[in-house]
Amino acid sequence: MESKIKIGIVGAAGYTGGELIRLLLNHPKSEIEFALSRSQIGKKINQIHTDLIGETELNFTNNFSNTVDVLFLCLPHKESKIWMENNPLSETIKVIDLGNDFRIDGAFENGNFIYGLPEINEQFISKANYIANPGCFATAIQLALLPLAKAKILKTVYTTGITGSTGAGQQLQETSHFSWRTNNISAYKTLQHQHVAEICKTLNGFNDENINLEFVPWRGDFTRGIFTSSTILTDWSLNEIQALYEDFYKNNPFVFLSKNNIDLKQVVNTNKCLLFIEKDENHVVIHSVIDNLLKGASGQAIQNMNLMFGWEPTLGLKLKASAF
Repeated sequence: MESKIKIGIVGAAGYTGGELIRLLLNHPKSEIEFALSRSQIGKKINQIHTDLIGETELNFTNNFSNTVDVLFLCLPHKESKIWMENNPLSETIKVIDLGNDFRIDGAFENGNFIYGLPEINEQFISKANYIANPGCFATAIQLALLPLAKAKILKTVYTTGITGSTGAGQQLQETSHFSWRTNNISAYKTLQHQHVAEICKTLNGFNDENINLEFVPWRGDFTRGIFTSSTILTDWSLNEIQALYEDFYKNNPFVFLSKNNIDLKQVVNTNKCLLFIEKDENHVVIHSVIDNLLKGASGQAIQNMNLMFGWEPTLGLKLKASAF
């Protein structure tokens, strides 16, 4: 029997931790060694992530083991670096951080974090020991704009995007109460969202001049998923732009250009990103949809793990959309 790699998860009681556990339990080459949680120590995982009843009898623990092959960090933003400083890791452990600590500056002690967007960094990810998983909005917006950036036709981009309540994390706060969120939509962090910096860093890597991204995010009255729409000005024809996208993503297993209008429910519960392009005179709009907890977080983290071990990117990620 082929041996499986051993997995540790830090911050396993949250939404991204729960999705990681669900995916890893069904991954043919992985085995969960421990799931750390400061708030749920000793409780069964399936007591907190109740969708996992019948899937695992593991308990949450606070005991870290340095014997795992891969460590996933699902901690609140700005806590991963602190945790790593306080818990020295074996040089053989590969780390995938789902927080934002290393997305801009990947330097950490004796190793560098590679930005884990497989659509442009696959060859670097495959050789890396440390991965900084991209943000959810950052993933959706970058996948919508990368072909245009490579073609050097991006200057100013106006983007709007809406995300489900799981994007705010599991800890209850004023804007995640049911009575506030239901039947309600609101803008937040207008033009100041934390993902803009990592988006621009990636896009500017293709450009001679800095790209200006004006981003207005919205909170939606649904649980999961992200829908973004990005508007640019260009004289390129719609056929030329579609051909550009088809060529850019032709060998990618998770990004698809649709010739028909797209819906959020087509990607919820999958690791897919769907794109749809519209043009009116010289205005082009690129729509993008992903599941914020999968392609925007845990699914992409598994995709990166697959690449780090030389496996098929789709291993353990052939998931059915919750289309109805």
